[in-house]
Amino acid sequence: MENTPENKPKEYVSIGLLAHVDAGKTTLAESILYLTGSIRKFGRVDHQDAFLDTFALERARGITIFSKQAEFMLGDICATLLDTPGHVDFSAEMERTLQVLDYAILVISGADGVQGHVQTLWRLLKRYRIPVFFWINKMDQPGTDRQELQQELKNRLDERCLYFGKDQDSDTFLENLAMCDERLLETYLETGGIGQEDIRRLIRDRKVFPCYYGSALKLNGVEEFLDGLARYCDCPRYQEEFGARVYKIARDEQGNRLTYMKITGGSLKVKTLLSGQKGEVWEEKVDQIRIYSGSQYQAVQEAAAGTVCAVTGLTKTFSGEGLGIETEAEIPVLEPVLTYQIQLPPECDVHTAFLKLKVLEEEIPELHMVWVESAGEIHAQVMGEVQIEILKSLIRERFAIDVEFGSGSIVYKETIQSPAEGVGHFEPLRHYAEVHLLLEPGEPGSGLTFDTSCSEDVLDRNWQRLILTHLGEKEHIGVLTGSQITDMKITLTAGRAHQKHTEGGDFRQATYRAVRQGLKMADCVLLEPVYEYRLEVPAEKVGRALSDIPKMYGTFSGPETDGDMSILTGSCPVVTMRDYQTEVTAYTSGRGRLSCTLKGYEPCHNAEEVIDSIGYDSEKDLDHPTGSVFCSHGAGFVVGWDQVREFMHVESGVSFDQEPKKIDPAPSVNTDWSKASPQADEKELEEIFARTYGPVKRESPGWARTSGRTIKRASVEERYKSGGSHAPKPKRPEEEYLLVDGYNIIFAWDDLKELAKVNIESARNKLMDILCNYQGFLKNTLILVFDAYKVEGGQGEISKYHNIYVVYTKEAETADQYIEKTVHRIGRKYHVTVATSDATEQVIILGQGAGRLSAQGLKEDIERINEQIRSVIHQKYKGGRNYLFEYLPEEMTEIMEEVRLGRKTFEPDSGGQEPK
Repeated sequence: MENTPENKPKEYVSIGLLAHVDAGKTTLAESILYLTGSIRKFGRVDHQDAFLDTFALERARGITIFSKQAEFMLGDICATLLDTPGHVDFSAEMERTLQVLDYAILVISGADGVQGHVQTLWRLLKRYRIPVFFWINKMDQPGTDRQELQQELKNRLDERCLYFGKDQDSDTFLENLAMCDERLLETYLETGGIGQEDIRRLIRDRKVFPCYYGSALKLNGVEEFLDGLARYCDCPRYQEEFGARVYKIARDEQGNRLTYMKITGGSLKVKTLLSGQKGEVWEEKVDQIRIYSGSQYQAVQEAAAGTVCAVTGLTKTFSGEGLGIETEAEIPVLEPVLTYQIQLPPECDVHTAFLKLKVLEEEIPELHMVWVESAGEIHAQVMGEVQIEILKSLIRERFAIDVEFGSGSIVYKETIQSPAEGVGHFEPLRHYAEVHLLLEPGEPGSGLTFDTSCSEDVLDRNWQRLILTHLGEKEHIGVLTGSQITDMKITLTAGRAHQKHTEGGDFRQATYRAVRQGLKMADCVLLEPVYEYRLEVPAEKVGRALSDIPKMYGTFSGPETDGDMSILTGSCPVVTMRDYQTEVTAYTSGRGRLSCTLKGYEPCHNAEEVIDSIGYDSEKDLDHPTGSVFCSHGAGFVVGWDQVREFMHVESGVSFDQEPKKIDPAPSVNTDWSKASPQADEKELEEIFARTYGPVKRESPGWARTSGRTIKRASVEERYKSGGSHAPKPKRPEEEYLLVDGYNIIFAWDDLKELAKVNIESARNKLMDILCNYQGFLKNTLILVFDAYKVEGGQGEISKYHNIYVVYTKEAETADQYIEKTVHRIGRKYHVTVATSDATEQVIILGQGAGRLSAQGLKEDIERINEQIRSVIHQKYKGGRNYLFEYLPEEMTEIMEEVRLGRKTFEPDSGGQEPK
């Protein structure tokens, strides 16, 4: 179809509004929407009727808290205007919005000039490579001078900030433009002119920054500014393949979760299936696509590339996530440097409140809600006092909870100053994974980056991807203070999986432990947040300032003189400068001004003092263990971080010729297992299992300890002599398979048959539980097959239920057919038995070389085995004394193994009472 004006596809551009608080940003948004016909009434912030101040808190306080969007036409272009918060306490919300902008309008108050937060915004716009238009507002106020302001922009931001007003000298304007680009300068010298497309390119490439002046409140100069936007904005070109960038999570008035995103490729349609690329694997359907304008929205069936929209139906998305071909966003620069305890009212359940607050963290990710189990407290990271007041109001409004915030403390981070290799091993019974990670120092502010140099001949690609996923799915903490680690490159160098026993959760445990063990081996450094400041004081008070800054462990340059004021710039730790504004106001009689922006993290000036005051003990942090779990004689045991390398199974080839070094003054875990108390390591193993695979199901705690026998754990030396993981492995016996015809067994056993009459699913579940215990004794591969041949459209399903496999056949395939096909395929290679009472089936399977077991025979065998196990567990100590038996998986496994192999025989003791 030909692109006529009627059917030409729309072009989209997203434009963000940024400013220091009270510069008039929301007022400019109102004037743009009013003059373009998007709204009929020109609202005002002071009248509490601004179109984009959609929340009651915003109208009451007169500030923007959450970014909002509105649609307007910019000539033939459909533009999305994104209004962002101006207050420094909500700058993280503003930075998230930068991820989806094509252009930015930086609003500056003509009465105040370039303020501290404006410089922070300027650096962010440079980092995200966003073209910028300047709007210098409030030029109707007395004392404003355009030429002085223009020179200030050049001096403090960029010399390529050029005045684009119509009243300028044309030749001078073209000469200034030409000086911004060498290629354009040659063209200008040859032709004497500069085309509109050239100017667009300069702006798009951030080689020139147009400046416009006026008063948004009085609509002075706004139309000229809109003409300039329409003339010089260039719509991006997008790929045909779908991509989208998530920049915000919110909820509407009905509580529906909204995922705000910009479509960066192809298009998005309703009912499309989207999937996650990082962390938890998910696939969800788009229920609705909304195009918001203020508090109202229009539901559409499809959103084209360039559209900024909100999507319902997605529950797993997060801010900064890339969908489709889109990559994940860069690590945010602006983040809180203070952490506070959230104090709940006495009647409030702390666990319920924490879950509610975690919902709020989806919308405000920088909060980093943390449950401190040792203290029973909820902690959150907050940007400042204004955000605290807003959060208290939001929590009261959303969850009907009146909270208070305790005194704030500094958010520290940790890194390393030399490379180290971390080894993590996780090998409780029937689980196995080993991971080797190379930890290297990164550039300041680089965050964490992950890579792999491991050969696929050593570790399969899928396992490698899983390890990288586990590295990125959580915030890892250091070993000095338990603070978040940063500025590091972590590379997977080696690893090992077991063909039969490895599960995904095993590599999660091994990966986490490898990071922790590597940190214990490395030279760790404590980092603290540092401000970049600008201090303006009267010239006669500069001596006081120069003496204060070194006392605060800060640095300075200057002073520079600006009239009767002296200006100092430099950096200083947040902890020492956070309350300095009060002092400045006092000793300058209100004339001094201090503006601070977060510079980043640098080595802590009083690291030893901070580490001692926090008192973190990495060896007692059971949620973040530094050691590894190995296996010997069917029992798992814990090895301390400083001995892991002696037990590891893989050599990565990485070597630093360094001895294990103790970072913490606290003693390490006892690793002499011949002398150690067994309760300690069993407790940790149990906690590991509970975190990774769910809580262990226990029998009644009243069992007697079997013959008073305690399982002896091998010492380090004994392990090598007695068949540990490093010892030669015995030849594996032939693998055995048991195939069970599910419904045949259910209707052959009276108890299951009666249960099936009431609820067939309950009968299936009970049979599966019985066969799980049976398989645990036999150690074979048990496959339970259920007919699903009458299920219309059934594709068949194979799933793992604990330690057995459950098969539901596909449409038109019976259990008999599936079993026959399976026996034919593996019957000549492995020892296969089929449990069924179908006479015809028995004849067929015998012909295929498999053994047969009737339904009654299977039941009798299960009962016999259960009786043997029961006699072991119920046996009492000779002499009639009862001992409590605490159920431990590895001990029960050893008991069952002894019974199965006939090494032990047990007879009930008639002396004593039977356990209840």
